[in-house]
Amino acid sequence: MADHSELHIVMFPWLAFGHMIPYLELAKHIAQKGHKVSFVSSPRNIDRLPKLPPNLSPYIKFVKLRLPHVAGLPQDAEATTDVPYDKVQYLKKAYDGLKEPLTKFLETSDPHWLLYDFAPYWLPDVAKNLGISNAFFSIFLAASLSFVKPHSWIEYRSKPEDFTVPPKWVSFPSKVTFRLHEILRIFDVVTGDESDVSDIYRMEEVVKGCDVVVVRSCVEFEPEWLHLLEENHGKPSIPVGMLATTEYNSEDEEPEAWRSIKEWLDKQEKGSVVYVAFGSEAKPTQVELNEIAFGLEFSGLPFFWVLKKRRGIADTEVIELPDGFEERTKERGMVCTSWAPQLKILAHGSIGGFLTHSGWSSVVEAIQYERALILLTFLADQSFNARLLEEKKMGYPIPRNEIDGSFNRDSVAESLRLVMVKEEGNIYREKVKEMKGLFADREKQGSYVDNFLDYLHSHARSKKNPNQGVN
Repeated sequence: MADHSELHIVMFPWLAFGHMIPYLELAKHIAQKGHKVSFVSSPRNIDRLPKLPPNLSPYIKFVKLRLPHVAGLPQDAEATTDVPYDKVQYLKKAYDGLKEPLTKFLETSDPHWLLYDFAPYWLPDVAKNLGISNAFFSIFLAASLSFVKPHSWIEYRSKPEDFTVPPKWVSFPSKVTFRLHEILRIFDVVTGDESDVSDIYRMEEVVKGCDVVVVRSCVEFEPEWLHLLEENHGKPSIPVGMLATTEYNSEDEEPEAWRSIKEWLDKQEKGSVVYVAFGSEAKPTQVELNEIAFGLEFSGLPFFWVLKKRRGIADTEVIELPDGFEERTKERGMVCTSWAPQLKILAHGSIGGFLTHSGWSSVVEAIQYERALILLTFLADQSFNARLLEEKKMGYPIPRNEIDGSFNRDSVAESLRLVMVKEEGNIYREKVKEMKGLFADREKQGSYVDNFLDYLHSHARSKKNPNQGVN
């Protein structure tokens, strides 16, 4: 396709809101250029996505595919936020069960391109059989994808310690790797067993089978990693920008939850408040929660904490704040245990720092508002994000035990104070201020989407000749 006629693009993200939201952001950028997007997911997930601006609604079609019943998966669970960690394996089996209905949809919808996530290892073959150009759209950074084995390499990593150093195919010095406690927490999920398809296998298959790797990143941020990704896998790696989250609310639809939050934030001094949130999936253990709480208390800093006590109704391990915590900190702290509008909170002038799990959507949101970062990871890809932020002096990690990942209240308090108010933390505050110029540059970030669409136009397979256009 040499002209810029209308494209039809199908998107199939993994069943996690940390994946679906970036996919939706890219869909909105594509729709703004007049192209059609079919966004495929399960009914409850689609119903929970943010509202679309009215001008984009005609271009984005939501396609609801019902998840099959899988033994072990709680009723009505359709996203990772609905289930405890040990139930996510059943969600992946249900997701794999969408192969047949998705194939039928693709057969009848005749798209130019199919964009899919890390999990559907079976989808590249489906796309090729149907003559559809296809791309792995990674919401992970190129640095995170470095742990995916190039097809030409034989896998040599068999034990957790093998993942605590950069892979042999990384050709430059780097600290972007797992800590031992991080890989120990997820080793079985990453490597799999006889009954489960491992995450590494899923990722390797989608990278190997796709026509192009599309990355939520930009050249100015991680040039060496983007180059390595392309070099190692022998196919184009195209950055689409950071895809900062956007929200649509008409003036009469301001969230009720925001009013009381704003009222509290308005009373705080500019840049004084630590915002604490760990995303839609990460849930600390009770011991970790206690140390975070006491660390906030001992820091003496004002804080606003969005606390997730459980992952879905099937989660029986509900975590609770230490006795008397809220009473002791009520003069300078606020705890919210329900949904809270993160973008609005981060944009408020009283927020100075962000204690975060290092999920990339949250990081991008924080940096565009110039909020200093204190890092505390819980899940897999967050580890690589945190290492890269550490390398670039964009975030300070709370010190932890290398073996079990434990941390204490004193290190939490000291880390918060270092980044928020101490002179030695100035390097982190200044670096975020510098990077805001890149992350918040809408024109620069938008140009990546433009370049991506140019690529889609020029490399889409011809309907008459399925081998044309892709190289």
